Amino acid sequence: MAIREAAPADLGEITAMVLEHAAHEQSLHLCRFNETDAHDALFGPEPVLRALVAAPDDAPEEVAGFALWYPTFSSWASTRGIWLEDLYVKPPFRRLGLGRALLEALRAATSGRVEWDVLDGNEGAHQFYLSLGAAPVSGWTKYRWTLS
Repeated sequence: MAIREAAPADLGEITAMVLEHAAHEQSLHLCRFNETDAHDALFGPEPVLRALVAAPDDAPEEVAGFALWYPTFSSWASTRGIWLEDLYVKPPFRRLGLGRALLEALRAATSGRVEWDVLDGNEGAHQFYLSLGAAPVSGWTKYRWTLS
C-alpha cells in the first residue's frame, strides 16, 4: 500500500471522506468541512493542517483513506508530537492495513506522542486502536470552549 502526502488534487476525495465520516458518526449536521477551507488549511500561505492519503496495492491511484493531522508540542515532555484530527478509510478498503499504515506513518514522523479522540460508542475504532497498542488516557477530561 502507498502512503503519501496529500496534494491539492486530492481535496475532492478528502472532502467526500470527511463528510462520509461525519455521516457515519451521525454528525453530518455539525460538519462544515469544505474544499475551499481545506485548501487554505492544507496548502494556503500559512498551512495549519497536514494530510496523508492511502492507496491499496491493487489500486495505487485510488485515494482509499486519509489522516488529517497537525503538529503539537508537550511542555511537560518537552517534545513535538502529532494530533490526529481525523482518520478514515472507505468501507470497501477496510481490513487491508491502510488505517494501520497511516498511523504507522504518523508514529514514524515524531519522537513524541501521537494523540487523538475517539467518539464514545465507536467500539470498532476503540478495538482497532487497542489492537495497535494505543490506550485511552485516564485522568483527563476534555473541555471545549467554542464561540456561539
